[in-house]
Amino acid sequence: MARTRVRIPAVLALSAALFLTAGCGNDASSTSGEGRDQPRTGKPSVVVTTTWEGAFAKAAGAEDIKVIVPQSVHHAPDYDPKPSDLAAVAKADFVLYAPFEPYAAKIKEAAGSKAKLVEVELDNDPAKVSAEVGRLAGLFGTADAAAQWKTGFDAEYAKLNTDLQAAWPGGRSPSVVTQVFTAWSAKLAGATTVGTYGPEAVTPAQLAELAAKKPSLVLDNAHMSTGAVLPDSGAKQVKIVNYPGDDLDLLPVYRNAAAELKKAMGTP
Repeated sequence: MARTRVRIPAVLALSAALFLTAGCGNDASSTSGEGRDQPRTGKPSVVVTTTWEGAFAKAAGAEDIKVIVPQSVHHAPDYDPKPSDLAAVAKADFVLYAPFEPYAAKIKEAAGSKAKLVEVELDNDPAKVSAEVGRLAGLFGTADAAAQWKTGFDAEYAKLNTDLQAAWPGGRSPSVVTQVFTAWSAKLAGATTVGTYGPEAVTPAQLAELAAKKPSLVLDNAHMSTGAVLPDSGAKQVKIVNYPGDDLDLLPVYRNAAAELKKAMGTP
């Protein structure tokens, strides 16, 4: 397979304030750009705002991918796209972004006449990932590559899910409280979700309610962590990372989550 070219890698963390502003449950079916609704042929040039969109694009079969937000930026709203970023956007065939990102308006303004703007729903739930990857492949004209990726993804996900269920303490599904944007990891483990929290600050009353559920694990969003969620409950807190790394590979996100969950459940 051809090597993916990523000029500016990104590993960034989203803040609670970012999601509070616009949420993350967006309608990813909308795209803009007139007269370009038919799938293309050839390999497109794709510009993405973060590694998360970049990983979706790579899974869909894109090979020429540029990530805008640099690795040094820890907080997404702090980033202000540079002229060189916006120039790259203008030259792209496709520009992938999430509408809740604060610089989305600038990205839209910078898009050239040939660039097709595509909103991406960022969620690591496997069904949503498969749907987004398939949709992007239809736009890119890379359905075969996406189908091959999906076969590998489904096999790896099933293996991780089976391994995690085999690691359940006493053979029983662990009860968990999860941050709303890491619920996918509870699903990966086959865990029983007894409560959720975030992205807004948790009130004392909510903390008391969650503690009363007596969860064995708390699945915390590493990108939006506020520290110990239920410090006096006896529940083990697990840090879940949503964003892929510089290689724009989604699978390590699931492997790393599985490793952290097995460790928390007492399995080496």
